Amino acid sequence: MGPIRSIGLQLDSLSDDSPSGDFPMSLSTMRFPLALPNDSWQKRDVHTTTLYQFELCPFCHKVRAALEAKGIAFETVEVNPMTKKELPELDSNVRRKVPVLQIDGEFIADSTEILNHLETRDASLTPSGDAKAKSDMIEQWTDDDLAQVLPAVIYGTWRDAARAAKVVARTSNFGFVQNAVVRGGGSLIMHQVAKKISARRGGGKPKEMLAAEMDKFEDWLADQRFVCGDELSVGDIAAHGCLTCIRDFPAFADIMKRPRVAAWFARVQEVRDTNRVAN
Repeated sequence: MGPIRSIGLQLDSLSDDSPSGDFPMSLSTMRFPLALPNDSWQKRDVHTTTLYQFELCPFCHKVRAALEAKGIAFETVEVNPMTKKELPELDSNVRRKVPVLQIDGEFIADSTEILNHLETRDASLTPSGDAKAKSDMIEQWTDDDLAQVLPAVIYGTWRDAARAAKVVARTSNFGFVQNAVVRGGGSLIMHQVAKKISARRGGGKPKEMLAAEMDKFEDWLADQRFVCGDELSVGDIAAHGCLTCIRDFPAFADIMKRPRVAAWFARVQEVRDTNRVAN
């Protein structure tokens, strides 16, 4: 399989939480002890928190947002979407997808499972009562809807697909030849991925699909500081992390034209910036 075709498959199925049927809806073992390293990944201190990620994966940015908001120092390992050789050894019934977090002497797969684990250590993002139900609902919406629409948007035009291909080539630990091939032809397969996602979600135009999702979010946010009121929640972190994934693309500028959303985004970003621990 050529590098461009392989990247297209990975972009459509590398990250964890898709409800589309391309991925297992339930991972029977998402949390497991640290395995012995093999030759495909470097030995790392078991006490170091490490996020195995893919730069254009919204679910990875969701985890990054939580780690930063909680003030947890962490390292990142960029996973090559073709070989995934950087991923650690995982349980045999766990798909080799990002994000995977090494923390507390174990590996945890799936962004929602990771955030659940982080909340068991420090429930600073878990509101009480009805607010928790709303926060959980918004996190689920982020996984099932917002994160599914974003790739269609950022790969939807030839210019954006080319920009995405350059990001993948720059960050994915490719060799010289693979890097050149991806830069030269990656936009084609990424554009096809966008068309496939749009078709899977009813054939609408990507920008219109994103606008519809942001209309929902803006209704939930209303005039509040955060989605559940005055306190930051998992729902905020999930949505903010997901949107951070497209910060360098024109779609993000369109979202920031919504004053309430832009103000909310800045507030959450301030929390992340204030609490972020330098590695």
